[in-house]
Amino acid sequence: MGKIIAFVSQKGGVSKSTLARGVSREAKKSGLNIKVADLDTQQGTFNEWHRIRLNNDYEPIGSVEIFSKAKEAIKQSDHYDLLIIDGAARASAATLEIAKVADLVILPTCASRDDLTPAIRLAHELQKKGTPNKDIAFALTRVTTKAEIEDARDFIQQSGFQVLEGALLQKHGYRQAQNEGLAITETRYKSLNEKADTLLTSIINLLLKD
Repeated sequence: MGKIIAFVSQKGGVSKSTLARGVSREAKKSGLNIKVADLDTQQGTFNEWHRIRLNNDYEPIGSVEIFSKAKEAIKQSDHYDLLIIDGAARASAATLEIAKVADLVILPTCASRDDLTPAIRLAHELQKKGTPNKDIAFALTRVTTKAEIEDARDFIQQSGFQVLEGALLQKHGYRQAQNEGLAITETRYKSLNEKADTLLTSIINLLLKD
């Protein structure tokens, strides 16, 4: 059985799929056999991005498939080194089901209290349902300043949860790359790629820690 990493959120617009895409690209580049399970049956955000990637003749990042049921997606871990689950835009019973079996659960969040508060609430719910604290990590996304990052980091840590090193800045270059089917480490700008790599590397290192 391969490793399972899940990207989940309580609300949309927090770059959940963006991080899942980035991890998938880096994992594929390192030689892992990966499967991506897109659980957003209405929008299929990850699946659509990969379609664009292939149409633009960029290297595929592995097998990508849309699933309507979490249990069917989880079964895929038997056949791959890494199963990446891109959860639906809203937390649900499926979110809890995924978190129970995942080796690592990533909760992306922006820095505003409107985003942080529901994300913390979801993390506590995952804890109550049996997900160990060490298997839950927050990723700061769509941030703009160092002060904003530090304030959000303190808020999360005071709530008892770990925050990944690095952060995803609110930059046009990242959106531009993804519009073309590229990941956040494949932009036209070296500095943006390096900043994204810091965050993605911290995710992968935490996943492989055990």
